[in-house]
Amino acid sequence: MAQAILLQDVESLGERGTVVDVSAGYLRNYLLPRKLAEPATRGSIEAASRRRDAAERLKREAEERAQESAATLGRTVLTIPQQAGDDGRLFGSVTTQDIADAIRDARGIKIDRRKIHLEVPIRNIGTYMVVVEIADGVTAAVKTMVVEQR
Repeated sequence: MAQAILLQDVESLGERGTVVDVSAGYLRNYLLPRKLAEPATRGSIEAASRRRDAAERLKREAEERAQESAATLGRTVLTIPQQAGDDGRLFGSVTTQDIADAIRDARGIKIDRRKIHLEVPIRNIGTYMVVVEIADGVTAAVKTMVVEQR
């Protein structure tokens, strides 16, 4: 049996970065030509563990940055001026792109408009709580005030 380090997730063997026992022919004829694995040597195992540690550290740092951004956005009050009629209805609506632009202008945090969750477009003057997804599982509620533009 030969040992191999997986370079990608292989359904029948395991996840990326794991060391698996496979037959020499399977490694030579299937895994290596498709660049799914590399032979496990002492140096390559150490390099794989360093890569895995670095990836975990980067993931942890990204989660911390997302938590900080969520805390910042939770304290943020956005004011979006729009043209409105006498009854308070807007001429048009406030879209997710408008909210993303307001967040970028107010706090300098770039948010993809698809990560902003509005049940219905905002069409009236008032105060709304808008849910913004910063990262997987990290959300923040941003208080958004839509005011009449003078």
